[in-house]
Amino acid sequence: MSATPVHGTWEPAPAGRWEDAFLSGNGHHGALVFGDPDDERVIVTQHTLVRPNGGEHARPPRLAAALPRIQDRLLAGDLTAAERFTDGRPLQWVQPFHPAFQVRVRRPAGGGRQVRRAVDFTSGEVTAAGRGAAGRVFVSRADDVIVHEVTAGDLAVTLDHRLPGAPAGLRVGHGALLTPEGALLSLRVRYPDSDRAYTGVTLVAVTGGRTELTPPGVRVTGCRSALLLTRVLRHTGEADVTAESGHLKDLLDGTEHPYDGLLARHLDLHRPAYLRVTLDLGADPAERALPGSELLRRPHSPALLERLFAAGRYHLLSSSGHHPPRLTGLWTGDWDTAWSGAFTTNANLNLQTAAAPAAALPEVTEALAAFVARQLPHWRANARAIFGTRGAVAPSHSDGESGLTYHFSREYPLHLWTAGADWLLKPLVDHDEIRGAQDPRTAAALAEAALFYEDFLTRTDSDGHLVVVPSYSPENRPANGSWGALNAAMDLSAARHTLLTAARYHPQHANKWRALAGRLPPHRINSDGALAEWAWPGLHDTYDHRHLSHLYGVWPLEEITPYDTPRLAAAAHRALQLRGAENDSAHGHLHHALIAARLGDGDRAGHALRRVLDGDYFHASLMSAHYPRRAVYNADAAHTLPGVLIETLLQSTPDRLILLPAVPDACPRGELRGIRTRFGAEVDLAWGPDGARAVVRPGRTLCVELLTSSGTEPLELVAGEDRVLTSRAR
Repeated sequence: MSATPVHGTWEPAPAGRWEDAFLSGNGHHGALVFGDPDDERVIVTQHTLVRPNGGEHARPPRLAAALPRIQDRLLAGDLTAAERFTDGRPLQWVQPFHPAFQVRVRRPAGGGRQVRRAVDFTSGEVTAAGRGAAGRVFVSRADDVIVHEVTAGDLAVTLDHRLPGAPAGLRVGHGALLTPEGALLSLRVRYPDSDRAYTGVTLVAVTGGRTELTPPGVRVTGCRSALLLTRVLRHTGEADVTAESGHLKDLLDGTEHPYDGLLARHLDLHRPAYLRVTLDLGADPAERALPGSELLRRPHSPALLERLFAAGRYHLLSSSGHHPPRLTGLWTGDWDTAWSGAFTTNANLNLQTAAAPAAALPEVTEALAAFVARQLPHWRANARAIFGTRGAVAPSHSDGESGLTYHFSREYPLHLWTAGADWLLKPLVDHDEIRGAQDPRTAAALAEAALFYEDFLTRTDSDGHLVVVPSYSPENRPANGSWGALNAAMDLSAARHTLLTAARYHPQHANKWRALAGRLPPHRINSDGALAEWAWPGLHDTYDHRHLSHLYGVWPLEEITPYDTPRLAAAAHRALQLRGAENDSAHGHLHHALIAARLGDGDRAGHALRRVLDGDYFHASLMSAHYPRRAVYNADAAHTLPGVLIETLLQSTPDRLILLPAVPDACPRGELRGIRTRFGAEVDLAWGPDGARAVVRPGRTLCVELLTSSGTEPLELVAGEDRVLTSRAR
């Protein structure tokens, strides 16, 4: 088996579509690089760029006064009562994410030599060479700047906002100025009917040759190389271009090769993060050497899985910083981004970030923790306005600026969903367990979520159990009811998990919150033997749906497991068997795989994974699409796939380690190195037809339960002492 998995991808031609452009990012700025030495286009994105559409003024509906009446009607059997729990507003989308502009670098047409473009995941550097010229681009995690070096004789450089879908009415201003450090280009875009704007600044520093202004751009003749430094600032009023240009000039360190100095500082942060975890499936070296587009035509190749795993971690890391990833990660080349390019928290963001703790990406969990902390005041406002309670309720959609709930409709009554805070906090709790310390931000958000349940859970059924009413299972409805129902399985699991987890973080409230959790009803098993999506008698399941919200207790929680709750696990497995794929959304297939892995069903996990690999979901950039045949650019599959593979190979809880729980047939042998466990150990795992070997490196002393194909046994761990575990194939 080769010791070095693939850590990049390449193509033998420039990208013809922005979706195929190679990606670089630092969690704040992003770049989509086409890789054409004669006409290089670098689309610039910035995580906070959202276009005002009215959402910036939207507020949650004030419905609290009407809540008791709606609850009465639902409890009395009126299954459509929640449809009237609205203020009648039309559907309002959150502010849409959009690209800033493209930096375009043209040169006289070169010779016919073949172009090779590549992206190195270990550095985040995108390169292109051919036709007598070369260029390289990365986005610095150290200096928060897009760095682009071009080697060629004559160049023309412009900034252009005119990308697909650019709305009419944008007020655009260009600036061009020669300074001792180089040419300074600026582009200011003000949104229609708004005081909000953004400004991009590019400093063009030339080595050799002659520079002249050709407004709105610059022409360079006879240069040895040109270094372009680009940043974007979102603002109201007027941006201080001079000040921003000063910051860029400060990055020219006075050496002959400033690019190399900037790259070195960036590598100190990016490379160790990327290399913490690697996957090697022993792929054929000849297949590993193929361009990504050719490898994608071999969906059963271990080399493809290796590369998608590596690309998924790279893109997840690169899109996480100021924010966690959006529906499109950090990138888009179109002003009309599907679903506003939002942070969608009832599956998409959750699936993308779930693997970050185990995959050793604290940069991702830090971005998520900061996102939650910034939005928590808005979550409080949601709880007060909609439910009349203390505490916090997360929205299902956010543009990153607002955490207020205002995106909902009759068919998608997302304002009724109360489980969002728990799902968003789950990776943060996992991260705390890995490092053995509690983040005060996570503790504060858990307390707010528990306070909400204290005030909201006041209704009871005939058996004295609390009732979640109204209750919503994203984005499904009972076969014989309406969207707003009672006791959705996800809501029950989330409420229990929040209360019990908050009790661990806040011992002074533990008795109260544990008692409240104990009054929630059990899950229901329906007449098909499946875990019911609504634990309320008389509500019938709708099986053909892309979301698997009702199995939240299986994954990402551990409320239902084959080891601790075998009867419920069997019912959950039956529910998974009955679940359809509806419109073949990538997130639905990979969510299915994650749940199957938790239930120990490697065949089903492998089949769901195969649906994505066989379905043409990946662009040549190795960023994914939402639907088959590369329809709708979307990061769900790209960012979730590494988590799926990890879950099939290794699972952990604070007191349990499970080795090879659900190995898919696509991975008969391999090595997975650097995985973090929730009991504070790092694990390297190797497996094959003859058996498995794991090296466990604990960071603290404790005893956990070890589960393998051979059975269950205690595993004593001592901090700083490696344990080597071996097992033979049965």
